[in-house]
Amino acid sequence: MELQGKVSLVSGSSRGIGRATAVMLAEHGSDVAVNYVSNEAAAQQVVQEIHKLGRRAIACKADVSKREECWAMVERAQEELGPIQILVNNAGITRDRSFLKLSPENWREVIVTHLDGAFNLTGKLLPNMIESKWGRVINITSIVGQVGNFGQTNYAVAKGGLMAFTKTLAKEVAHKGVTVNAVSPGFIETDMTAGVPPNVLDSVKQLTPVGRLGRPEEVAAAVCFLASPKASFITGTIINVNGGMYM
Repeated sequence: MELQGKVSLVSGSSRGIGRATAVMLAEHGSDVAVNYVSNEAAAQQVVQEIHKLGRRAIACKADVSKREECWAMVERAQEELGPIQILVNNAGITRDRSFLKLSPENWREVIVTHLDGAFNLTGKLLPNMIESKWGRVINITSIVGQVGNFGQTNYAVAKGGLMAFTKTLAKEVAHKGVTVNAVSPGFIETDMTAGVPPNVLDSVKQLTPVGRLGRPEEVAAAVCFLASPKASFITGTIINVNGGMYM
């Protein structure tokens, strides 16, 4: 229970990696604000799962790309749970098209969800982390931001931007008791990969030295380590959870 007494906010935590992360943070003792944008039922299921672990949790609706919704969510969460000292910027979407078929709307949607989302939430929570001299900002990036992927220019740019955000912010706040790190998953068994054709997934597995897709809990474990006191000397780092696909 090394995170007992801490409060976490995980954006996009009604499913997939976000859901696994929220639950695992609770298993380590943290109370959790579960963020969602549309699927309230799924978010409430996560809240109930956390309650069964003996931790406090609330479901908070907010589109992270919208600053006013982010700030309202944070204020409500802190009123009910207390100061948030662990932020996991996980919310993300895909709008896959080859570049020549990519509309300005599809480009912008992906960029603002990932990058504006991280900017909005981190900007709201960072001052209190600095004041308390303890904080964790953990950004969920992607192997796509490291190596690129056909049809995902927008997504690759967004995830690459999160990596640059991680390293720069880490330098700015390292002396203030706040660490900033990123976890970069490879291909994970989530809703995003569920719709990928089986032959494509087979190719992905062949390109992955471990020979399989990852599990959301394996990404969550890396997040929980970075959130823990054991990781206090780690900042500006990107932890790859990709089965060896990119080293």
